[in-house]
Amino acid sequence: MTPPATDRSSSSPLTILIAADTFTPHVNGAARFAERLAAGLVARGHDVHVSAPSAGHGNHGTFTEVVEGQPMTVHRLPAWRWRPHDWLTFVLPWMSKHYARTVLDTVKPDVVHSQSHIVIGRGLTREARKRGIPVIATNHVMAENILDFTTLPPLLDKIFVKLAWDDAARTLHMSRAVTTPTRKAADFLEQTIDIEGVIPVSCGIRASDYTPDLSPRDANRLVFVGRLTTEKQIDVVLRAMTKLDPALEVTFDVVGTGDQRRALEQLAEQLGLDGRVTFHGHTTDEQLRALLTRASVFVIASIAELQSIATMEAMASGLPIVGADAMALPHLVHDGENGYLFRAGDVDDLAAKLTTVLTQTAEERLRMQQASLDGVKVHDMDRTLDTFEALYRGEPIPA
Repeated sequence: MTPPATDRSSSSPLTILIAADTFTPHVNGAARFAERLAAGLVARGHDVHVSAPSAGHGNHGTFTEVVEGQPMTVHRLPAWRWRPHDWLTFVLPWMSKHYARTVLDTVKPDVVHSQSHIVIGRGLTREARKRGIPVIATNHVMAENILDFTTLPPLLDKIFVKLAWDDAARTLHMSRAVTTPTRKAADFLEQTIDIEGVIPVSCGIRASDYTPDLSPRDANRLVFVGRLTTEKQIDVVLRAMTKLDPALEVTFDVVGTGDQRRALEQLAEQLGLDGRVTFHGHTTDEQLRALLTRASVFVIASIAELQSIATMEAMASGLPIVGADAMALPHLVHDGENGYLFRAGDVDDLAAKLTTVLTQTAEERLRMQQASLDGVKVHDMDRTLDTFEALYRGEPIPA
């Protein structure tokens, strides 16, 4: 899985082609990472191209787009709306190799960085390999995450998952290096598709973009940021709110969109949480940062996080975190230090952990806030960019 290094000196810029099945205007962790990675590489002087789906079938072509404040070339491939999903567009799988050949002929990249092994990354990996172009692959996907949108009967879901991972294995084995955001996610991938040497590389964050407020709070505000989908288990948070002491007067800000929004709004009403839960939908970066700054606690009940950029954003905002003890969240939430882990799906345990944080002394809260700020430092975006630059060039990864 390790062909010769890219023939470019460490000081010369590279032409990098990023393959992304999800990219702006999509809003999710994988898209956010691809956007920040691309922008960071442009800022370092590299020639960055992104192959991504069009927003609609008629909006394809090659464009200069400004992403995270940086101009880059985006090759928008003809894409179709996946009706079971509230915003997802996809490229026809049987066209992926054709589009890959067209983009590779145009860009002639030094390296391809695939952000998904599903369609665009799958086609580009295979065509780049034929041309001797090295491929770096990053896995953001758990096949189980997309079961809500397959429209398949439950009995066929297991077959779908097996076929999806079998195809992922074939694609990822063609790459020079495979990365994923955390060690636990790397272990999961190695065990699932029988691959060795998966490298954990944080999605990275620029902590300076966020504003921590270490002063005491004047109200108890929970906040969650992310897609409103089943695996996020936001219903668990809503049910936990009903078990909190009414004297705490806890409110909940939910930031994000998704297919479960209407059901969650109805559940909040059924639980008598009217006026205490605000569904903000998609916000601007400024609005998001303001909501994080003023919050008391970031709460995340998700059971399928490979890292969680939103949790890192909350840590950079100086928030204590209460998160499910599932997948990669324990890499970010250190129990009793910068927050607490609760048993996934356990409403009573979540309520108890939230109560502990919301009733702690000012000194205990400040200690947790500082622990979040200290803990996010290892996820600095510059470290992530250094690592990927080394992988692109076939050089040793910096310590």
